[in-house]
Amino acid sequence: MSEDVLVRTLPTPNPQAIKFVVNKAIKETGKATFEGPNDTKGLRLAEDLFAVSGVIQLHMFENVVTVTYAEEADPQHLKDNVIAVLKSRLPVHDPSFVLEEEKKKDRSQLSPELQQIEEILDRTIRPALQADGGDLDALDYDNEEKILEVRYQGACGSCPSSMFGTLEAIRGILKDEFDPEIEIMIG
Repeated sequence: MSEDVLVRTLPTPNPQAIKFVVNKAIKETGKATFEGPNDTKGLRLAEDLFAVSGVIQLHMFENVVTVTYAEEADPQHLKDNVIAVLKSRLPVHDPSFVLEEEKKKDRSQLSPELQQIEEILDRTIRPALQADGGDLDALDYDNEEKILEVRYQGACGSCPSSMFGTLEAIRGILKDEFDPEIEIMIG
């Protein structure tokens, strides 16, 4: 069965993250970020990936797993072991899993401003971040102070360019399309 799982690795702008693209669904809807082994919530695929030496974070969406790894890890050894886990676990993995945090995220319950921000991010920013193995969560918007709190996910979470270049791009797009006075804060 593992022969049916094809895995391709791609670099990300983050020197400590690798994007693994497979020919099977990892996560049918939404996305999931696991900050460490205690965060796996019983998901066997995530548990087994954290068992690979050096893995410190996982980000899953569609047919992609982005693995962020410790600086001292050997990237080739890590790639080989992650591929082995993906090939052995994906045939029995359930890609329809839904985390509790996802159940709580119903955009219809967001303020109209945050709904508009989410739509802009979906259309302009998220596709590029996801192509690089990461993503972005809009956590909160303070309408009076005009401050948007965001959190990077996946490869973007520890990437030096996300803290400067990407943040400026987000700020510029939201100033242009939403409110010229908006400020962005990383949460």
